Amino acid sequence: MSFAAAPRRPSGGGAPRARRRSPLGVAVVAVAIVIAALLLLAQFWTEVMWFSQLGFSRVIWTEWGTRAALFTAGFLIMAGAVFWSFTAAYRSRPVYAPSTPEQATLDQYREAVEPLRRVVMIAAPLLVGFFAGVAASAQWRTVLLAINGESFGQTDPEFNMDLGFFVFTLPMLRFTVGFLISVVVIAGIAGLVTHYLYGGLRVGPAAAGGPRTTPAARIHLAVVGAVGLLLIAANYWLDRYSLLTNTGDRFDGASYADVHAVIPAKGILTVVAIFVAALFIVTAFRGDWRLPAIGVGLMVVSAIAIGGIYPAVVQRFQVNPNAQELESEFIQRNIDATLSAFGIDDVEKEQYDATTEAQEGALRSDAETAASIRLLDPQIVSPSFRQLQQNKQYYNFDDSLSVDRYEIDGESRDTVIAVRELNLDGLGQDQRNWVNDHTVYTHGYGVVAAFGEQTGPDGRPAFFEGGIPSEGAISELEDGYEPRIYFSPSTQTYSIVGAPEGTRAWELDYQADDQENGGQVNTTFTGDAGPSVGTFGSKLLYALKFGEEQLLFSDRVTSESQILYDRDPQQRVSKVAPWLTLDNKVYPAVVDGRVKWIVDAYTTTDAYPYSASTPLDEAVADTLTQQAGAPIELPEEVNYIRNSVKATVDAYDGSVDLYAWDAEDPILKAWTNVFPTSVKPMEEISGDLMSHVRYPEDLFKVQRTLLSQYHVTDSSEFFSGQDFWNNPTDPTSDQAPPPLQPPYYLTLQMPGQEDSAFSLTSTFIPGGNTDREVLTGFLAADADAGDKDGEVAEDYGKLRLLELPRDTTVPGPGQVQNNFDSNPTISEQLNILQIGASTVRRGNQLTLPIGGGLLYVQPVYIQSTGGTQFPLLRKVLVAFGDNIGFADTLDEALDQVFEGDSGVEASDAGTAEDEAPIAPPTGEPGAEPTAEPTGEPSGQPTDEATEEPGTGSTALDAALQEAATAMEDANAAQREGDWAAYGEAQDRLQQALEDAIAAEQAQGGSAG
Repeated sequence: MSFAAAPRRPSGGGAPRARRRSPLGVAVVAVAIVIAALLLLAQFWTEVMWFSQLGFSRVIWTEWGTRAALFTAGFLIMAGAVFWSFTAAYRSRPVYAPSTPEQATLDQYREAVEPLRRVVMIAAPLLVGFFAGVAASAQWRTVLLAINGESFGQTDPEFNMDLGFFVFTLPMLRFTVGFLISVVVIAGIAGLVTHYLYGGLRVGPAAAGGPRTTPAARIHLAVVGAVGLLLIAANYWLDRYSLLTNTGDRFDGASYADVHAVIPAKGILTVVAIFVAALFIVTAFRGDWRLPAIGVGLMVVSAIAIGGIYPAVVQRFQVNPNAQELESEFIQRNIDATLSAFGIDDVEKEQYDATTEAQEGALRSDAETAASIRLLDPQIVSPSFRQLQQNKQYYNFDDSLSVDRYEIDGESRDTVIAVRELNLDGLGQDQRNWVNDHTVYTHGYGVVAAFGEQTGPDGRPAFFEGGIPSEGAISELEDGYEPRIYFSPSTQTYSIVGAPEGTRAWELDYQADDQENGGQVNTTFTGDAGPSVGTFGSKLLYALKFGEEQLLFSDRVTSESQILYDRDPQQRVSKVAPWLTLDNKVYPAVVDGRVKWIVDAYTTTDAYPYSASTPLDEAVADTLTQQAGAPIELPEEVNYIRNSVKATVDAYDGSVDLYAWDAEDPILKAWTNVFPTSVKPMEEISGDLMSHVRYPEDLFKVQRTLLSQYHVTDSSEFFSGQDFWNNPTDPTSDQAPPPLQPPYYLTLQMPGQEDSAFSLTSTFIPGGNTDREVLTGFLAADADAGDKDGEVAEDYGKLRLLELPRDTTVPGPGQVQNNFDSNPTISEQLNILQIGASTVRRGNQLTLPIGGGLLYVQPVYIQSTGGTQFPLLRKVLVAFGDNIGFADTLDEALDQVFEGDSGVEASDAGTAEDEAPIAPPTGEPGAEPTAEPTGEPSGQPTDEATEEPGTGSTALDAALQEAATAMEDANAAQREGDWAAYGEAQDRLQQALEDAIAAEQAQGGSAG
C-alpha cells in the first residue's frame, strides 16, 4: 500500500515570522494601481460621456450590462464546474492506494504537484472560466435577440415552425448547448486527471475481479458522462433544424437526402445518446463499466452507419440518378425562401424585344430620359472639383463623389455633389502643431454641386453651387444653410471647439481680403456636438485617452469647450447601433438648412431557412469598393437582408438619427424591443430629407447577384442552370482580373413606366464559363423616395427586370467597349488626344433601355500627365447595336448614331460653344454667382487662356476635327485608288497633327 498525498508538517516548531513590507514597494504598487485605474477609467468613462452626449446612453449600458451578465454566467458555470470536479475528485481520493508500479510512478508526480495543488485547483478554473466568460459575452446580440424575438408570421416548409424560431431562438439554443458541452468536457477532464493522479482510477493491470475505480470516482465520472451524453442528444436534436440553413453545392437548405435520411438519422442518434446516458447512470450505482462502454461503441457505430453511411448511400444511389425529380420540391423551397429573404419576390419582369437597328428619330419618345443622361462621372471628376473648387489647401474632396438630385428652377436635376472636408495633410509642416491641428483647423466648409448631365466650358463640371462662402442654387433653395463641416468621413483627428461668450474666435473658416478680420474669417462652434472638457477631471481623462498633455494646460480648453472625436458618420452610426450592418457608401445632402450624411443600414441574419447564403464582401465588391480600399466590416454570410433603417449624421453637430424604414421587419422589431428609444418612426422624416433618400447600393448589388440565378423561378429550369446569368466586369478597368461593373444612379424611364425616375441600374450577361458577352438582362431599382413628410413614394424600391430574347444578339458592356476601342477612327483620334503631355480617361459606361433597344453612353476625359492634373470632358462615345457615335457632345454623338437625327436634343446641345448656365464664385467672398468660377486656384487654366483664339481647347478641337476629316478622306481615297487625293489627305493629316500638338502645348503652358 502507498499513501495518497500525505500532508506535510512544517519543519519549524513555531509560526514563521512575518516579513516587513517595504514602504517604497507599497508606494510603487499603490501608484501602479492608481495609474492602471485611471487608464481604464479614461477608456470606460469617456465612452459613457460620448454616448450620453449623443443621447444613446442606453445602448452602451445595455450592451455592457448584457456582456457583463453573460461573462459572469459563463465564468461561474465554467469555473464552478471545473473547480467542483477538481475538488470532488480530490476529496474522494482513497487514503491508501494499491502498491503497484503504476502507483509508485504516480507517487513521484503527486509529490511534485502537491506544493502547487491549491494554486492549480484555483488558478485553472479561474483561467478557463475567464476564457469561457469572454466567449459567452461575445454572444450578447444572440441572447438579446432570443429574449426579444418576434414572430415572422411565416412557417418553414419542413417543420411548420415560425421562422422566428430559426432566426431568434435556435442560435441561442445552439450556443447554450455547445457551451455546456465544453463545460462538461473540461470539467470531466479535470476530474479524470485528478482521480487518476490520486488513485481513484487505475489504467494499468488490476487484481483479478478488482475494480478499476473507487465508488466515488465511478459515480463522479458516470454522472459527468451521462450529462455530456444528454447534451450531445440535445445537439443531435437541434441539428435537425439547422439542416434547413445548410449550404449545398447546388442549392442551400435541406435536400432530399437531408429530409429523408439525415433528419431521421439525427432523431435516431438522439434516442441512442439518451439511452447511453441512462447506461452511465446505471453504472454509477451498479459499478459495471461494460454497459456504458458497449453503449458508447453502439453510439459510434450508429453515428457512422446511420448518420454517415446511410445518407451517403441514399444520395448516391437514389438521389443522384434521379436528382431533377427528387430535388425539385426542395429547390423550389430554396427559390421561394431566397426571393422572400432578399426582397426580390416582387420583381416586375418584362420581355424586352430590343432592336439593334438605329433609326432616325428613334429617341423621340424617350426625350426626357435622353435629356437626363449623366455625363459627369463621380469617380473621375474629383480632381476637377479639387482644382476648381477646393479653394484652400486645408480642404479636400473625397476621391469618389456622390450622385443625388436637386430641384433647380422647378425641375429635378441629377447632381454630382461633394463636401469640402477638412484636410490637415494639406498644411505645411511649419503649420502643424497641437494648437493648429486641434483648435484652429477644426472643420470643413460647404458643399459643391455640379449638373450631372451638363458640362461647362472646356469640359469642366457645370457647377451650380460652390465657392466660399457658399453660393448658388442650393443656397437659394434652402435660403442659406450651415456650411461648416465638423463631421465627415475623412476627419479622423479630434478637435477642441467652443469658447466662452465674448472670446475672440480662433476656429478658421477661410482666408479673406477683409483686413478688419486680420485677413481671415473665424468662427466659434455654438452647437452641442461632443462631451464637455470644461472640468479638470474630464480634461485628465481625455488627456490620458489621447496621450495629449496639452489638453490639461492649454488656455483654449475652457469651461465651454467640447471635444469632437469619432467623427466619421459610419463610425458614429455603427457605435450607436452595433446591431446594424452598414452600407459601404455614405453620401451628403443639404437638408432643412443643414448638411446631413445619409447612411443606409441593414438588419441581416444567416439563419433564414432554405434561403441562399451569400458572402456580403464578395457580393458588394466592384470597381468602386476597390478604389475606396477595404470596405467596412461585413458579416461573413447572410441569407436575409432588409434595408430597415435610414440613418443621418448632422455634419455640424454630429447628431445621429435612426429612422425605421421597414417597420415590419421582425429583426428590427426585436432590436426595437431591446432599444425602444433608439429608432424614430418614419413619420418623423421630413419631406426635404425624403427627397434625398435613395435606394442603397450594397442592397442592390446583393439583389443583382442573386437575380443572376434566381430570375429563374421554376425548379426544373433552375436545376439545369442553362439560363443563369453573370454580372459583367467593368470594361473600363485596367485591373487584372477586372472587378465587377458597379451599378449606376441615373434618371431614366423604363419601358412601361409612366414617368422617368431616379434609378439605380445594372446589366446581366450569360453565365457559365463562356467569354461571350451579350446582354441578357437589364435591372433597375426605383431609387426616388418622393418628397412628402414621412411618406415613401409608392414605386420606391420597385425592381424592374428586362429580359432580352435568347435569340437576339445585343452587345453587352464588354463588346461595346471593344467596339469603341477597336474602331479605327475613334482609336486614332484618342491616340491623337494622348499626344504630348495628355492622357485619356474613359468614364463610366452607362446603359439605358431607350429607342426600343439598349443605348450605351460613355464620357471621355482628357487629363494632363504632368504638373496640374485634372480631367476635362472632351468627347462622348455612344453605341446602339453596332452603330457608334463619337463627338464633342452627347447631342452630336446621338445624331451620328441615329442617322443624323436622334429625335431629341441632349442636355449638352450647343455647349461646345456656350458657357455653363450658372456657376458659383470660387474666389472673393461676397461675389455674385457668375457663369464661370472666378479667382481661380494657382496653376489652373484661366478663362482668358482657354478662350483666346488660336490657343487652348478651341484650337485643339479644330485641329482634331481636321485630323479626323483628313483620315476619313485618306481612307476613302485609298479605297478608290485615287493616290493623288490620298497624298493630299495625308499632308492635311500631318498638318492637323502638328496643329494639335501646338494647341496641346499651348494649353499645357497656360495650365502651368
